[in-house]
Amino acid sequence: MSISILLLAAANVFMTLAWYWHLKFAKGEHESLPKIIAISWGIALFEYCLQVPANRIGYKYFEATQLKIIQEVISITVFIAFATLVLGERMKWNYAVAFALIILAVYFAVAVKS
Repeated sequence: MSISILLLAAANVFMTLAWYWHLKFAKGEHESLPKIIAISWGIALFEYCLQVPANRIGYKYFEATQLKIIQEVISITVFIAFATLVLGERMKWNYAVAFALIILAVYFAVAVKS
């Protein structure tokens, strides 16, 4: 189970880079959009190489919906770190509240038995 979570985390690092790395340079450098898309697809390939096995392994322990909700928390955690460390954005109180509610969603999806 923990290997699935680790693979999901690693996959989300690649996906965050694929989707958002170019924003660091968006206000200055003017790379062509097709070039940015091609580079992002190359980065995203590594995300798929980790995400697919993470879901296959995780499906032994979680339902697909639970896996998706867990993945969303990991995704947002990775994104917050990226936005703060790379893009220089700051965490606002309303973002923290929204994130706490998403964590609460994981609790209801995984820990509460129906």
